[in-house]
Formats: sequence, C-alpha cells, structure tokens
Amino acid sequence: MGTRVIRYDNIIPKDERDNISSRYRQITKAVNKEFWGTASETSNSIYVGSYGRNTAISTSDIDILVCLPFSKFDSYNRLTGNGQSKLLQAVRQALKVSYPNSDIRADGQIVKINFYDGISFEILPAFKNLDGSYTHADSNMGGRWRSTNPKEEQSAIREKNNLSNGLLVATCRHIRYVRDNFYKSYKLPGIVIDSFAYYAISDWKFVNFGEKAAEPGTYEKRLLNYFEENRYYWERVGLYAPGSNEYIDVANSMESLEKVLRYMNG
Repeated sequence: MGTRVIRYDNIIPKDERDNISSRYRQITKAVNKEFWGTASETSNSIYVGSYGRNTAISTSDIDILVCLPFSKFDSYNRLTGNGQSKLLQAVRQALKVSYPNSDIRADGQIVKINFYDGISFEILPAFKNLDGSYTHADSNMGGRWRSTNPKEEQSAIREKNNLSNGLLVATCRHIRYVRDNFYKSYKLPGIVIDSFAYYAISDWKFVNFGEKAAEPGTYEKRLLNYFEENRYYWERVGLYAPGSNEYIDVANSMESLEKVLRYMNG
C-alpha cells in the first residue's frame, strides 16, 4: 500500500548535529584515555538508541555505547557489593575530567550527561561479545549483567525503511514529535516507538508521483487498528525489538502510545 502523508521528518538541524558530533568525540576520548590508554576520539564507541537508528528528533536524548576492554569485565564481575554500580561510577569519574562543571549521573544502566543547552547524552558502558552483541551493566536490584545488540536493530530498521521509501523513519519521528509536544509526561521509550512502527507498517510505503496513493488518514488508521489488535498480547507477553529480538516490557507504555495514535487520527 502507498501513502502520501506529510513527511514529518523532524530532521535535527546541522548545527545541532555538529555539536552532537563534537561532544561524541570528546566523550569517546575521555573513556578511551581512562580504559584503553589512548586518546582516540572515534574508537570503541558507536551511536545507539534513536540517534543510532536514525529515528531521533531534536528533542531526543543522544545514546552512545562505549566499549571497554573485556578484562575489565572480569574485574568488576568479581567485585562484591554491586560491581555494576562501581563500573558506572568509574565511567562517570572519567567523564568528569572532561566535563567538570556538567551534571553527570550514573543511573541504572547508563551514565547521563545533561548539558546547559538542553541536550542530554546517555552513555552505555559495555563489553563486546564474540557474536557481535554486547554485555552491559545494570545496577538495579543489586546489580546484574544484561545483553544488547544495537547493530542488529539498526540494520533491521535501515532495511525496512529503504523498502518503505522512508516511511518507517518518518513514522517513528512523527510519533516522537506528538509524544514530546503533547504527551511528554507519559512514558513512551524510543525503542517501543520504533519496534511498534517496524511491525505495524507492514508493506506500506511512500509512493512516487504518478503511483496510486491511499486516501489521507488511511495510514494513520492502519497504525491505530494494528495497535488495538495487538495491545492485549503485548501487555502480557511483551514486544521484541527488530533485528536483535530483544525483549521489551511495554506494559507501562501502552496508554501513552494509544494517546499518540489517537491524536494522529485527529
């Protein structure tokens, strides 16, 4: 099916992207100096989250995965008393060297930097596994290790976006726009948005001029109908991220997603 709905790209302005890139390099350098003994601004780090999946808008946090030497995993894994929390604190201290006046906090699985201009970076320290996935710390509930595979998610989103002529990414960004402008107080993580849109889009795409398009509003109705058909199952079983097949608990996200989709249907 095809649609000619407005392209709600919400593209991040170039000057903001340049600023993000500069901070990304500084953060990478700070972690590399502490854990790898190098001053590289590009090694051992990748964009993840919505920015890595290309679904971010100007109000999105910037997520970075920083890869640490696997020997450090053994060191922190052997520690008693929540070694995961101690790992996050070590990364926080490394970042404080470069950003002594910024608000930097270790929180659950990430270290977060809140900059003066409203842009926030969330840094996920992790260890790369042989299969390409990553093991990362979760300091909640006494501490544990979890696994993630962001590159597989990025690949799946990119492939389906190409098949939809850009409709998938535009949909993800528009849902974020509605969330951040009308329902910001509600919980609706980016991975829930992107995973929902990935499955809900089916074979819909942006059509080229001259091709038959659906009536205005038909695509938005399709998204709402798909949500209503699957909500009961997701609330009890969960949703799985595209590509990585990582489990996502969506029980606390369904109310806000419904509000956003109903808003989109006018």
